Amino acid sequence: MNRIDLNGRCAVVTGGAQGFGRAIAERFVASGAKVAIWDHDDALADQTARQIGGEITAIKVDVTETANVETAREATLGAFGRIDILVNNAGIAGVNRTVWETDLDEWRKVLRINLDGPFICCKAIVPTMIGQGYGRIVNIASIAGKEGNPNAAHYSASKAGLIALTKSLGKELAGHDITVNAVTPAAARTAIFDQMTQAHIDFMLSKIPKARFVLVEELAALVAWLASDECSFSTGAVFDISGGRATY
Repeated sequence: MNRIDLNGRCAVVTGGAQGFGRAIAERFVASGAKVAIWDHDDALADQTARQIGGEITAIKVDVTETANVETAREATLGAFGRIDILVNNAGIAGVNRTVWETDLDEWRKVLRINLDGPFICCKAIVPTMIGQGYGRIVNIASIAGKEGNPNAAHYSASKAGLIALTKSLGKELAGHDITVNAVTPAAARTAIFDQMTQAHIDFMLSKIPKARFVLVEELAALVAWLASDECSFSTGAVFDISGGRATY
């Protein structure tokens, strides 16, 4: 593991109890950061924090509720004094169905968590970053947001929206030492696979030229650099980690 210097930095990782989020939290702690895991599963988040060790705390958060996010922000500031890094990772895959078979409530649930959630978290934390004169925001999008996966229109649309949010916010904050970037990974073997059909998993694998899924540690390494001081000029950008799947 190459060491990326995050010494003294304080990070929020949403959905940090497992999968990509846990790997990111582990990499941040190994790089010297203090980390607040924000997750709706408080028991799992507490367990993850204990297992990782270091300066890490777990906070129960529903990223779709503004008041809940604001309370979590204040708790994090109370624990760490500042928030330098925000990783919007919390998300769900939703049920695999065609557009015409997808219930409106299912569509709204996926958009609410995957797109409204990052918006609410950014809205709550960006003023703090502006006030302290520093910030790094990394949004975990998906290659599906660039290419669109069949039988996953809600997920694909939510991640496309997150890419657009990244670009807009990056431009709005360009006059500050606050960068906003997105990563678009291929799928990884995490708990999110439990929400997908085997046919959909096989479809995703068939589209990856490297013929394997991304490792959570590979994604975490990229996020750690994007969250560092060294990533000072790239903003509003999208970084692929798709095993060659991305076509633009």
